[in-house]
Amino acid sequence: MARTIGSNGARTAEAIRQAGVKLIYKHGYEAMSLRQLAAEVGLQSGSLYKYFENKQMLLFDIVREHMDDLIAKAEEAVGASSDPMQQLEAFAAFHLRYHMTRMAHVFIANMEIRSLEPDHRKVVVDQRQHYEGLLEDILRRGAAAGVFSVSEPKVATYAIIAMLTGICMWYRPGGRLSQDELVAVYTGLVLGGVTGVGPALSAPAGLPGVTPEAPGTAPPAELPPAKSGSAKPAAVKTSAAGSQPAKRRTNAPA
Repeated sequence: MARTIGSNGARTAEAIRQAGVKLIYKHGYEAMSLRQLAAEVGLQSGSLYKYFENKQMLLFDIVREHMDDLIAKAEEAVGASSDPMQQLEAFAAFHLRYHMTRMAHVFIANMEIRSLEPDHRKVVVDQRQHYEGLLEDILRRGAAAGVFSVSEPKVATYAIIAMLTGICMWYRPGGRLSQDELVAVYTGLVLGGVTGVGPALSAPAGLPGVTPEAPGTAPPAELPPAKSGSAKPAAVKTSAAGSQPAKRRTNAPA
């Protein structure tokens, strides 16, 4: 059994939420039991209801909080400039760093949206659309100013978000490339793609040692952490903000 959590209500609720993230990521929402959750935080099962009405409300709280945090930090990142090029670079860098450091939250927010009740799912879908709208607005303003060569901003939005989120498929800390180097490679691809000069295949100057891997050198994919007792994840719409592929590569050239 994990340590017993103190009596502070806000602290206990946060401990339950974090334990929920850990267990849902490991076992899947349907397979996680309230008994497991209570044991993880050192509480009696009945005590959980003081903080969350039921398991559904816990999942909704986790996903909604994730999206609120994602939106707020993205708005802060792009709000530092009014220039579309700088905003696009800032958005891409933020999205990458966030997804490399909160992979469990990203996985749950996308793979377990199917487990949300309709009203809860609508809230999260609206949040995703808000997040996507930040990028789409940047692309539309850049296209109107002649900075970007983008004929379909909405489609480009989906494509860019899907590409950036794809880093969750294979990224692991301690690989050959640092987070800064990976951000440079990916933002180079994004900026090159929307300016009409073709995708950049290397990082900007100033980051030595960043070279693309030769075709066919990526390792085979592995399934994400086993979800005992739950069905295989259904296909996920990749156009939504932060959508997470069902498979992730490990030990890739990062």
